[in-house]
Amino acid sequence: MKIIDAHFHCWDLARGDYGWLTPALAPIYRDVAVADWQAQSRPHGVSGGVLVQAAPTEAETQFLLEQADANPAVLGVVGWVDMLAADAPRRIEALARHPRLKGLRPMLQDIADPEWILQPTLAPALRAMAECGLVFDALVKPVHLPHILTLAARHPELRMVIDHGAKPDIAAGQWQPWADGMARIANETQAMCKLSGLLTEAGPRPAPGAVRRWAEHVLQSFGADRVVWGSDWPVLELAAPYALWWAASRQLLEGLGAESQAAVMGGNAIRLYRLEPP
Repeated sequence: MKIIDAHFHCWDLARGDYGWLTPALAPIYRDVAVADWQAQSRPHGVSGGVLVQAAPTEAETQFLLEQADANPAVLGVVGWVDMLAADAPRRIEALARHPRLKGLRPMLQDIADPEWILQPTLAPALRAMAECGLVFDALVKPVHLPHILTLAARHPELRMVIDHGAKPDIAAGQWQPWADGMARIANETQAMCKLSGLLTEAGPRPAPGAVRRWAEHVLQSFGADRVVWGSDWPVLELAAPYALWWAASRQLLEGLGAESQAAVMGGNAIRLYRLEPP
């Protein structure tokens, strides 16, 4: 079984464009290298991963691609581009020439207007993404789900994945409208969903089994062929160490057959991002 971490980060604080990453987030306010992620993931048999943007700049995308060039374990990069730029399609085409650039991610959760992604000005950028074979990583919360549904209907050719199960407020017990929103995305679109980030939404040091209800809903809604496992490390450390999420994930999947487990833990990531298997 090829085990792939479909969502991890690295950053260099001196680069200065991580507006959200402040000393208030003490557990993760430090430089993080790909080698640090490998030290966490390798003991669990993870053979490669997808490095995902953490700053809304094209400079960071170039930084991540440099990490991919230097580290064979980085199988793909999900970057960022200014989708509102007049020449956004040209920028996207230029970035997509790098073989490790597999997707793009506007940081929708940080944009005040939950309908931002639906403005007509963005349509050329979204079409360019689809034409270049890039995945749209939807960093969203439950409030965005109806608009992601609309987006998918407008751009059926655009491959999409919902990051972190759309980040329900598990610590507060939020179930609706998240549960119905996710079921509609699963039933009415071809989008996949990342089984990642849920422990962080459960708050610091969550109790064992704290995310099971939400994770099972993701698995039941999307099915094992459309769920992609990721760690969201090091953001994960706000709630738990890598090893704990690994163990919890294996428990969540233990009721599935070997083929389905292999799909969630690696095969689906290879298919979604069109990765070269490690």
